[in-house]
Amino acid sequence: MYTFSNKLKTFSIILMVLGLLGVGYGFMTSHKSFEEVEHLIAAEEAHHGGSHGEADAHATAPSQDTHGTDEAHEEVDSHKEHVEHVMHQIHNRPWSALYVAAFFFMMIALGVLAFYAIQIASQAGWSPVLFRVMEGITSYLLPGALIVLAIAILAGDHLFVWMNPDMVNPESEHFDKLVAGKSGWLNKTGFIIRALLFIGGWSFYRYISRKYSIAQDTAENNSNFKKAFRWSAGFLVFFIYTESMMSWDWIMSVDPHWFSTLFGWYVFASMFVSGITVIALMSIYLKSRGYLEFVNENHLHDVAKFMFAMSIFWTYLWFSQFMLIWYSNIPEEVTYFVSRFNDYKLPFLGMVVLNFVFPILMLMNADYKRIPWFVVMTGIVILFGHYVDIFNMIMPATVGDRWFIGIPEISSILLFAGLFIFIVFTALTKAPLLVQRYPFKKESEEFHY
Repeated sequence: MYTFSNKLKTFSIILMVLGLLGVGYGFMTSHKSFEEVEHLIAAEEAHHGGSHGEADAHATAPSQDTHGTDEAHEEVDSHKEHVEHVMHQIHNRPWSALYVAAFFFMMIALGVLAFYAIQIASQAGWSPVLFRVMEGITSYLLPGALIVLAIAILAGDHLFVWMNPDMVNPESEHFDKLVAGKSGWLNKTGFIIRALLFIGGWSFYRYISRKYSIAQDTAENNSNFKKAFRWSAGFLVFFIYTESMMSWDWIMSVDPHWFSTLFGWYVFASMFVSGITVIALMSIYLKSRGYLEFVNENHLHDVAKFMFAMSIFWTYLWFSQFMLIWYSNIPEEVTYFVSRFNDYKLPFLGMVVLNFVFPILMLMNADYKRIPWFVVMTGIVILFGHYVDIFNMIMPATVGDRWFIGIPEISSILLFAGLFIFIVFTALTKAPLLVQRYPFKKESEEFHY
């Protein structure tokens, strides 16, 4: 049985405390007044060139030319709208940072659950020695997904502009015809109902598969294994539909004017490779602490092969989505990438290096996949790259060019990393780390490549 060490438990609690303090600081410092934002913009424009600052200063001053009264009012209104827009982006930042980190750790657990179901449904012989690690990671799914949903609801139009009732009110100056046309799907009631359906289905499968896994340890026949097989096959059908709809609701709808039919697969690739990477990192950690005695370099090699393959798959989907939209040059589609390329060039192009170039160079050689420290180094880069991927999905629509990886972003990562470690490693203490009577246990223990 695994014992959650006091050092690791204390470390996870420290991460959560530091994260909470930083998140609180981020919310407190984000609530700037109109005048503060106005001064901030003026200072930025003065830094980049005095002409813009002077123009805004004239816009706020009353005009002495009676013939130019209308133009002066328009300039004043335009200036006010710009300041309010920037103020809203600054207010959005701590919500967005919290949401990005919450979704990132939740999707790791969901990706592992899908990988676990695939292993059972395909009756894989190499992976059973890693099942309890996978089950431990998936224990984070229910609390993690509920936290994501809670943040989405509490944040409201700080994340999802369609949650603003004025967007669908024809009498409001903020009325958006396109958003109103999607209100049959994009409404808060439907959003919550669908989210609870997704979370309920995923969590039920996690519960039932874990139940049969532990029951199989002491069973006299393979009935629990057969039940888990049938449930896993059914879950994969449920998952592929709900994962796509979840990606529309929880991520794509932050840009309600934009859509991509490939987006569900793209998010899936990101969560899948992130989940597999965490399986590798946790297995290496537990092996280094004297657990998982039957896990050998061949198991590590196979997990690293999945890391390599899914990194290629992610790149294929990223390029397919980007190339087709860029080539067709349809305004309502291409604006998604224009904003990211203009304001997020470093993270946008950097994540391609982190998620494709680095893994393919590091993991192409079969021998390197068997070296624990090499896989750990590559895995950390992959995880950071896919955090940046989620960052690129959310931030441009919510904070625009006001992005920065600072205290709100780092604190949110610390908060959910601490919570993830605490929940996952606590779950590992609840059952033996090796399945006992699984039909392919012997094959997995003696696995070699």
